[in-house]
Amino acid sequence: MVTDITMSVYLVVSVVLVYLVLIKCVYWRHRRRFADSLMSVLKSREAALSVRDDLRALVVTAHPDDECLFFSPSIIRLVESQVSVHLLCLSEGNFYNQGAQRKQELLNSCAVLGIPDSRVTIVDHKKLPDDPKAEWSVSLVSSLIAQHMRAHSFNMVLTFDGSGVSGHANHTAVHKAVSHLATTGQVPNDCCLLSLVTVGLLRKYISFLELPFSWLLPSCLRCFIGSQGYRRAKDAMFCHRTQLLWFRYLYIAFSRYMFVNTFQIIPQGPKNLKIY
Repeated sequence: MVTDITMSVYLVVSVVLVYLVLIKCVYWRHRRRFADSLMSVLKSREAALSVRDDLRALVVTAHPDDECLFFSPSIIRLVESQVSVHLLCLSEGNFYNQGAQRKQELLNSCAVLGIPDSRVTIVDHKKLPDDPKAEWSVSLVSSLIAQHMRAHSFNMVLTFDGSGVSGHANHTAVHKAVSHLATTGQVPNDCCLLSLVTVGLLRKYISFLELPFSWLLPSCLRCFIGSQGYRRAKDAMFCHRTQLLWFRYLYIAFSRYMFVNTFQIIPQGPKNLKIY
């Protein structure tokens, strides 16, 4: 009986150690191949080579704290790869009348992640309130994003997918707006649009243990960070003092989005399409 228990313990420990080694191997393989993966998501290899030394990426979010709650791994990896990363946040997060404070928290968070103030744009528009019940105008949001894209000539735009990770209506509105730009041909040929993949509840809250699944499942771009990157992501989130309720600490500890981002390409429609 004792022997059976001992063997079971050895088996469990062996499986855990093998899985941890697998995570380590996947992480280091990702680090070696990230630059090539980044270039491959652009629309053509010719375009990728021409902008390799001048890649400009725009992260589009809905609220202050979205950048670190959901996009920390991609921002950190892009910054480490010498990509010029910009952030467009479409509200000040004024749901509890804390807009001014949250705006400064966002700037502090971005500084930790590696985005200087000059590359952060925060929209304060009365028709874009921070409210999960508010229906943001797709045409308004898309026009703001298009204007920002034209002003800075981005090669890559990263934002939410149709589920918005948390299902927040403002998150999904941002995705609808970017998709609208894509399907109406308002995106330059050398700009790739990427949506952050929403995963199920179990995968969402198994922290870095989710990494092998993200590596094996189909994805056009994967961004993984290790312990040092996680500390930066956590420090960025700690800048958002107004948002540090008890459940945020659980999120920081267990969410895979603090370690892993996976993206899919948002399909683009024909150019010069007229909408009546």
